[in-house]
Amino acid sequence: MIYTLTLNPALDRTLIVEHLKFEDANRVKKELRFAGGKGIDVSRVLNELGHESIALGFVGGYDGMELEGRLLNEGINCDFVKIAEETRINVFIEKERGGKRTSLHAKGPRISPSELAVLYNKVKNLQPSPSWFVMSGSLPPGLSDNIYAQFIHLMRDRGVKVFLDSDGIPLKKGIEAVPFAIKPNLFELERLKGKKFRNNKEIISFGKKLVAKGIKFVLISMAEEGMLLLSDDASLKATPPEVKVKSSIGAGDASVAGFIYAYEKKMSPGDCLKMAIACGTATALTPGTALCKKEDVKRIIKKCKVADVE
Repeated sequence: MIYTLTLNPALDRTLIVEHLKFEDANRVKKELRFAGGKGIDVSRVLNELGHESIALGFVGGYDGMELEGRLLNEGINCDFVKIAEETRINVFIEKERGGKRTSLHAKGPRISPSELAVLYNKVKNLQPSPSWFVMSGSLPPGLSDNIYAQFIHLMRDRGVKVFLDSDGIPLKKGIEAVPFAIKPNLFELERLKGKKFRNNKEIISFGKKLVAKGIKFVLISMAEEGMLLLSDDASLKATPPEVKVKSSIGAGDASVAGFIYAYEKKMSPGDCLKMAIACGTATALTPGTALCKKEDVKRIIKKCKVADVE
């Protein structure tokens, strides 16, 4: 069973407006609402591709209930820990024409030690047993930057493949615990290194150093340039076809889901990378925080190219 862990989920609201002006009333033309959070996005895309998963994390209050209800209504299995504080809301504001957007991201509820203990003990005793454990996103207040590393140690002791997609210190500490796979974007990778890359050769070299630590797969998303996959025996780059981007939100999460889906189907590393980039590109075709559609993935994957890199 694939489990996804979202420690700081959100109820995402996308407000589509004709114009956005300060000191004036802005009329909302359309509103979209989705259960949000990077791990939750992975579960949603796996569900769209036809693969089952169970979403874990914290939810609280009426917004948390709506988030969970929306996932259940999509057919996604949930096993959240209920908390005292309210699940956060993220607001995305998008112009109807031109595609310009901005967003407001709430910090999230404070997690108490007892609430964390409930989750930790739930994870220790997961049934059915995990094959993959996906951890994605930011940490809410109250949790240590070391929490992802602790979960990695717990899962590795059980022989579970851990996929980590985070940023900053939680990512750095998580890497030290040696997950099975990671997927930083270029900005996250630069923060990890502490300086900017001058060229692709430096990116690949740094990614290979992470592989040398024991990480099986390092995927590096490079926006419209594509995605790299680095491992002991492969250095590959996938290039997507040009598409008209509506929103890039969730594209990285969709890529994680696509990779895991293909890996579970026992596809080659190249085909896993191709599925990852196809899911990410298909997500860019959808508005707001909506995610990829299976029919778009099938169409786009035929146009994705994978080549060896040095």
